[in-house]
Amino acid sequence: MDQFAIQLIHGRTHISPKRLGNPGPSASQKETILLAANAAPDHGRRVPWRFIEIQESSRPVLGEVFRQCLLDRDQEANPIQQQEALDKAYRGPLLLLAVANYKDSNEDISKQEKLISLGCAIQNILLSTYALGYGSGLSSGRALQSDRIRALFKLMDEEEPICFITIGTVIKNKPYRIRPNLSEYHSTF
Repeated sequence: MDQFAIQLIHGRTHISPKRLGNPGPSASQKETILLAANAAPDHGRRVPWRFIEIQESSRPVLGEVFRQCLLDRDQEANPIQQQEALDKAYRGPLLLLAVANYKDSNEDISKQEKLISLGCAIQNILLSTYALGYGSGLSSGRALQSDRIRALFKLMDEEEPICFITIGTVIKNKPYRIRPNLSEYHSTF
């Protein structure tokens, strides 16, 4: 395998969105990152996913939805917890929502296969982000399953929000994560 590919795959690590700041990718770099998604395996060329970019001007609205989702779950959330929920919308200069689309007239393509295609598209985004010198992290949480998020992003019934992808310059990093041994996830039959 090409040495660059090995370094790219094994060098990329999750960076907490709290540890990602400016500058973010330029417009041309962002396009490169997003175009990497379309190299994902895609049975039938259905593109069973999409990415929604949350612009700076939309972040206050998203933050308020995060805060409301917290209050839906915990009406006694204190002001600090509510502020933390609001702050999640402001992390990282580039914030994307990954959305799976399960609508398809082709019965041969399962929901699981569509979700795997999205996972591959996300991995391509993460790898291209790292290749350009930026950090990235995925985040989810209970708010993603809320009707408030569905309404905010105008998701169709066949769509499911999967995770947020945060991209930016690494401003603080944790020590390197020890990866599992091959024997922990591989067996023979």
